[in-house]
Amino acid sequence: MDTAALTANARSGHRRWWALVGFAAAVFVAAAIGGLGVSGTAQEYNGLAQPSWAPPSSVFGPVWTVLYATIAVAGWLVWRRAGFGPALYVWTAQLVLNAIWTPIFFGAGRYGLAFLDIVVLWVLVGATVVLFWRVSRPAALLLVPYWAWVTFASALNLAVWRMN
Repeated sequence: MDTAALTANARSGHRRWWALVGFAAAVFVAAAIGGLGVSGTAQEYNGLAQPSWAPPSSVFGPVWTVLYATIAVAGWLVWRRAGFGPALYVWTAQLVLNAIWTPIFFGAGRYGLAFLDIVVLWVLVGATVVLFWRVSRPAALLLVPYWAWVTFASALNLAVWRMN
């Protein structure tokens, strides 16, 4: 390989890593809107009537930290393979719904509307898994725990809505 080709490959490699930073930043913004945009969520959560199977509020932070990392990496893996297309449009849409759930549930106290949001989120995460599978199976598999957690969170949201 000549020097120009090596330089082009190095630039391309740097761009790929910067793109990962971009995906991480997008997910961080969604997390910030959701988690930091509403204060006192742990106290409010603890004050709600909850089913016996509801986890303590301390579980949510670590779980979401891992899930947000996998969401970012999955999006980046698909971008590397296919660029920004239909799969990442759906990925972006689910990220928006993810971001607004906390302000709806905790900020506005609208448990029914939050349930509607999370049901649509669940559908979009599933669509993202299917679309990602066609492009990158590792990316799709990275989203399966997220989809499972959203399934659990949907059931919890419904139970809290009905109990409060």
